[in-house]
Amino acid sequence: MSQHFYHQNHTRVISSSLFENVSLLFYETLWKFQRKDTQCQAFVKRVIMSRLFKIIMISTVSTNAFFMVLWTDYKTRYNLFRLFEVSELIFVSIYSSEFCMKLYVDPINYWKDGYNLLDVTIVIIIFIPYSLRKIKGKHYPYLNIADGVQSLRILKLIPYSRGIRTLVSAMRQTACTVASVLVLLFVLMYVFAVLGFCLFGVPESADLNNWGNLALAFFTLFSLATVDGWTDLQQQLDARNFTLSRSFTIIFILLASFVFLSMFVGVMIIHTEDSVKKFERELMLERHMTLMEEKHVILKRQQEEISKLMQTQKNVDDKSFTELVEKFKKTLRHTDPMVLDDFGTSLPFIDVYLSTLDNQDATIYKLQELYYEIVHVLSLMLEDLPQKKQSQSLEKVEK
Repeated sequence: MSQHFYHQNHTRVISSSLFENVSLLFYETLWKFQRKDTQCQAFVKRVIMSRLFKIIMISTVSTNAFFMVLWTDYKTRYNLFRLFEVSELIFVSIYSSEFCMKLYVDPINYWKDGYNLLDVTIVIIIFIPYSLRKIKGKHYPYLNIADGVQSLRILKLIPYSRGIRTLVSAMRQTACTVASVLVLLFVLMYVFAVLGFCLFGVPESADLNNWGNLALAFFTLFSLATVDGWTDLQQQLDARNFTLSRSFTIIFILLASFVFLSMFVGVMIIHTEDSVKKFERELMLERHMTLMEEKHVILKRQQEEISKLMQTQKNVDDKSFTELVEKFKKTLRHTDPMVLDDFGTSLPFIDVYLSTLDNQDATIYKLQELYYEIVHVLSLMLEDLPQKKQSQSLEKVEK
């Protein structure tokens, strides 16, 4: 027995080691595999990530949804039958092209994104009516269901809207908590359904339309939980003289509507606020990364210009450094954002600072000249003042 046990363990170790070796070899070969169409892949990726492509896809999905609204009217569908056929071919070709382009860019990581899986599901749904018409014929009874499911195409707008994705992520985060709240609500409804059946469905004057069995009791309690027509239900119970009906209705509405449903809404609000805050943090991080990239590009360009400037200074001896600085200033663009780090040591700042000092010196010199003129005018006024007084005194004496 011990030998048999040892033999089993030994075979398991060998099989597991073989599996690990095979998997390692597979990953090594996959890692060594390099695509030879990297330029085409990069071009397709730029096309997919461009703003124009997103606008085209959003316009296509919106137009498709509008055409489906027109398709629901029989007269419009009959009059514009050819237009609907041509537009359907265009929409299907655009959706298929999008799927092929995304799959071409990254065929492995494409399947790891949930929104890509949603696109794949929608593409499969699109081809279901065509397959049913070819296989089962045009008069297949479930073909209308396949045509009605085509309304899910509008879900392709979700990957192109960050706000909708934020709400979807919030709903995904609240799934576990909401499920717990719904389970508690179901337990509460189960208890009150059994209690309501025993109180209002068993006696001779029972309300069989609302409490006749457990299924009807659940449906009646759902109406009470949503506070929809609960007064009519209570009047029917009062007409049959059930003494505990009002207490039963009030307690259930307080627990189900004011506690559990409010708890459900509160959980949704809390997780939605968390998702919105996370979305704002991601936006701030993206803006910071964009600014850092722009800063890196500007610094790199300025370093290149400065290196060219220094090389020119070494090669040409007759040019002065001021001329080289003026030539460098012509290469600067006003559309570039200003880099604030190490701003005081940059060449443009030094030039601007020196020119500012020169302007200050010129302003001070002009102010000094103005002060000298004011003093000269005041001195002339003082010199003229005694002469005027003497003339006035002589005129008084003569009078």
